[in-house]
Amino acid sequence: MNISKRAFQAPESPIRKLIPLAEEAKRRGIHVYHLNIGQPDIETPRIFHEYIKKYNPNVVAYTHSAGLIELREAFKSYYKRYGIDVETDEIIVTQGGSEAILFSLAVIADPGDEVLVLEPFYANYAGFASFMGVKLVPVPTRPEDGYHVPDKTLFEERISGKTRAILFSNPSNPTGAVYSEDELKTIMDIALKYDLYVIADEVYREFVYDGLKHVSMMKMDVGERTIMVDSVSKKFSACGARIGVFVTKNKELYRSAMKFAQARLSPAMMEQYGVIGLLNLEDEYFENVRKIYSKRRDTVCEELSKIEGIVFEKPQGAFYISVKLPIDDAEGFVSWMLSDFDVDGKTTMVAPLKGFYATPNVGNSEIRIAFVLEESKLKDAVRILVRGLEKFSDIKSSLSRK
Repeated sequence: MNISKRAFQAPESPIRKLIPLAEEAKRRGIHVYHLNIGQPDIETPRIFHEYIKKYNPNVVAYTHSAGLIELREAFKSYYKRYGIDVETDEIIVTQGGSEAILFSLAVIADPGDEVLVLEPFYANYAGFASFMGVKLVPVPTRPEDGYHVPDKTLFEERISGKTRAILFSNPSNPTGAVYSEDELKTIMDIALKYDLYVIADEVYREFVYDGLKHVSMMKMDVGERTIMVDSVSKKFSACGARIGVFVTKNKELYRSAMKFAQARLSPAMMEQYGVIGLLNLEDEYFENVRKIYSKRRDTVCEELSKIEGIVFEKPQGAFYISVKLPIDDAEGFVSWMLSDFDVDGKTTMVAPLKGFYATPNVGNSEIRIAFVLEESKLKDAVRILVRGLEKFSDIKSSLSRK
């Protein structure tokens, strides 16, 4: 029996596909520092659990397909804090930001259509696009430029009669770049000129450093072309809650997305109640979390600066840093770190970046580091990474001389 072409062609997650090597390392008694995945170690605020206990329904039932009205009201109030005015009938609660991306691609593109994406991009965009039969067309950014939005001409060179939208995350996963209002205006101008939608993934909105301010695409003058995707996973360290949102002022897009929401019935009920509590937290919560991540970022950058020949920019947002290493096989290096290297019974796992690119043979020298562990662990993890890189480079050099 055959499997579908869709399943055969779907890409593996570059973040998770090396997990078997990590599991094998652990079976050998090796401690693995996981810097490969954006799973924060910060405790989920207790109010999440308190609100679940507060509502405590006798029957765990289906909710409205768009999500509990109480939760949509909470999201409406939450966004108002950031100057984003949306109504409850412009919000669909989704099973994580992932489902919101799927809904977005499903309502704006047919199989064979194209979506421009700033590259490198969140690796699962490729999986979502493959699932929908949509082609991602990469618009490259460069580590030497801090992975910022490139000139308009690079967008225009890639637009065809099949182009339907521009997709990007801001702050960026995997690079930590934060796009300025001028950069967003570049995207806006392209969308208006070529009649395109904009899918703005703003999952890391609250994590912006060095006095910078996040600018939402919902506040740009793009009319009804914008879909905003969001999630509580990272902002509240509640990845397992799987609650996100699809937000748009375009009534036709909203009605269309609701068909998909109805087809999957509803988001999980109990988690929605918990998230109502999270959205009621004061701004002080984010001020404290930002300080934690800012210190972690500085720790990682300080340790990375000790490596000769690498290229990186201190990230302005999110909790990732993309690094270009002085080797040509980052995935081989990451695999080797798990299967053949340790320091005092410990090793470090990061994410190879080539899976965050759609352009063939690009990103082979790059990795993504998630600074999601406390500072002492991060410092040790990067120290081990540096030592591993030195030894791996020596091995490669000696093999090339034979």
